[in-house]
Amino acid sequence: MLYRERQSFSIMARTRLELFLGGDRLAEVKREQGNELYSLQKYDEAVKCYTEAIELDGRNVAYVTNRAACYMMLGNYRAALDDCRLALQKDPCNTKSLLRETKCHIALGDLGSARRSLQVLRELETQSAGALPRLHKTEIPRLLKTVELLQHFVDEADKAYEVQDYEKVIYFMDRALQHAVSSTRCEVLKAESLALLKRLTGAREIADNIMRADPTNADAVYVRGLCFYYEDNIEKALQHFQQVLRLAPDHPKASVAYKRARLLKSKKDEGNEAFNGGNYEEAFNIYTSALEVDPSNNLANSKLYFNRATVCSKLNKLNQTVEDCTTAISLNEDYLKAYMRRAKTYMDLEMYEEAVRDYECIFRKDQTRENKRLLDQAKLALKKSKCKDYYKVLGIPKDATVDDIKKAYRKRALLHHPDRHSNAPEDKKRERKKKFKELGEAYNILSDPKKRMRYDEGRDLDEMEGSSSDPNPHVFRTFFFEAPGFSFSTN
Repeated sequence: MLYRERQSFSIMARTRLELFLGGDRLAEVKREQGNELYSLQKYDEAVKCYTEAIELDGRNVAYVTNRAACYMMLGNYRAALDDCRLALQKDPCNTKSLLRETKCHIALGDLGSARRSLQVLRELETQSAGALPRLHKTEIPRLLKTVELLQHFVDEADKAYEVQDYEKVIYFMDRALQHAVSSTRCEVLKAESLALLKRLTGAREIADNIMRADPTNADAVYVRGLCFYYEDNIEKALQHFQQVLRLAPDHPKASVAYKRARLLKSKKDEGNEAFNGGNYEEAFNIYTSALEVDPSNNLANSKLYFNRATVCSKLNKLNQTVEDCTTAISLNEDYLKAYMRRAKTYMDLEMYEEAVRDYECIFRKDQTRENKRLLDQAKLALKKSKCKDYYKVLGIPKDATVDDIKKAYRKRALLHHPDRHSNAPEDKKRERKKKFKELGEAYNILSDPKKRMRYDEGRDLDEMEGSSSDPNPHVFRTFFFEAPGFSFSTN
């Protein structure tokens, strides 16, 4: 209510002032107020004064051109251009309006219209036989040079875009935007190039700024869709590409992007379905096919490589599992799941040094108790791998029972006992003797529950290995020589 009362009072006051001064005189007062505010750089307030002047006297071109100047200072070049056109309707030969119109076209990146405005100015210069104000005459060649320079930047950017040199596109668009400060085309082309280079934060920021001013700008919506696409948010990307096609049904880039995103999603879904159904060979083939859809989508392909690595682990293709995990990590260095899968596969392949490196990386990124346990486990395996693997020496699994250990020792000791190879060449004798000694060491450790536990835990491995280098000499006799009728002799 208070606002309406103030507004009503303001109208009444202006009406009384009009009656006292007359509309034309009051318009001049408003122009003078606007000029004062303009000199104080209070452009918004100046616009209001010039607007009131125009309402009081719509015939005066100066009021309109002055308001256009304010809009230009505010960076609102479209509103300024509208005022320039309005002024030129009233006075087609107004050089000040033509110059400002040209500057607006340049700022908006409309080079064709800027050339046409400059052409009119040059024709007026010719017709007036040099009667144009000196300042205007010097501005014409300067503006023409700016237009030519801008055209060069745009042409070079277009050439670079064609050969997918997006860094060069950004370089020339930055140069262009120093002059075409409100060119939506230049901004969009820069934003699209940033998105294609996966510099998504900058691309999204530009697109969002454009859409705040014009929510229906199809090119800006397309760039936002690209950002979601390269973030592997395919659902959001599809929604944006569909919106572009509703705004501009013939938008060629959005049409291609929509089909590609939909194909990528369907392939991934098919692969997941096959995997969940236990059809691993089929899942492998589908994921391989999906990887061919768009090699440039790093995040999506990183997940596809990881999915295929998981399939390979199910198919016991461990080397390819490592290879696919490595590719996934190269595409997304923060992909913890891929590090986990690769580290586990390294453990399965007994590549313990590689496993330790991966688990160290994992623990740095995510310092959980479980990740610490996995790292310690890998370090223990690495430490043990540098010592003798007594389970391998006896040819038994790590969960072998005492009876399994005895049977394995009996069988292998009989096979490798030096007396059995007394007639063999010297090098063979040494080899058998060494093997026989290792069998004794293995049995000495694994047949003793306490020693075996310490061995399995990796504790005191160096000391244990040293103490076991001279195994109990009675072990073999216990197994064989006390058995009735035992002899190495043959019939």
